[in-house]
Amino acid sequence: MKSDLWSVLRRFTQARIALGRAGHAMPTAALLEFQLAHAEARDAVHLVWDLDGFADRVRGLGAQVLLLETPVASRDEYLRRPDLGRILNGASRERLGKLDCDAADVALIVTNGLSTAALERHGIALLRALLNGYRSRQLSVAPVALVANGRVALLDEIGSALGAKVAVIVVGERPGLSAADSLGVYLGFAPKPGNSDAQRNCISNIRPPEGLSYQDAAAKIIYLTEESMRRGTSGVALKDDTAGLLTG
Repeated sequence: MKSDLWSVLRRFTQARIALGRAGHAMPTAALLEFQLAHAEARDAVHLVWDLDGFADRVRGLGAQVLLLETPVASRDEYLRRPDLGRILNGASRERLGKLDCDAADVALIVTNGLSTAALERHGIALLRALLNGYRSRQLSVAPVALVANGRVALLDEIGSALGAKVAVIVVGERPGLSAADSLGVYLGFAPKPGNSDAQRNCISNIRPPEGLSYQDAAAKIIYLTEESMRRGTSGVALKDDTAGLLTG
């Protein structure tokens, strides 16, 4: 029987290739795997984030916590109104305005984004690696801002309000049919409302063991943080050159 070269390639990717066929349709096993992946992706989006429990775990890492909110009232509204996830509500803006803390090198923000499952599975371990890394480099970090139902652009409003040199946001990425629990991290130098995507760096697919490890992701972000402060820029003008820093 002739070997199927596509089947060999399946060892090297999680993409859906070499599914086979049964008559004019997919085999039952492949169809069931697809339906399971679709269900896991939907669950990742609609899972309720245990914000208070997550905050307690962040405090356990030795960090202060700042709880903020967007105007989003529900997950359904979050999906329908991306614009509302990019801004804070009035009460949170007032809270930030009254906050008495020194300007820090880094504003660290966390939101469940489009995958609460990703944040629940990987968020604390990634934050531990990031906070330990920043401490080892003697970079100051503002109280960690936790915001449910947020979008990436929140890093600019929060980072600007905190007077940070660099803003970093950890966010649950859009689930796919091969990964429902992937985290992304975005970084922007001199955060301020109105900054564009081109002014941000992104590290994605953080989800060991299939994706990037916590240590490698933290190494990349810390490198980009220090380089952005040294060069006074971020985004397309700042390249990730961390190949020699990664553990593999």
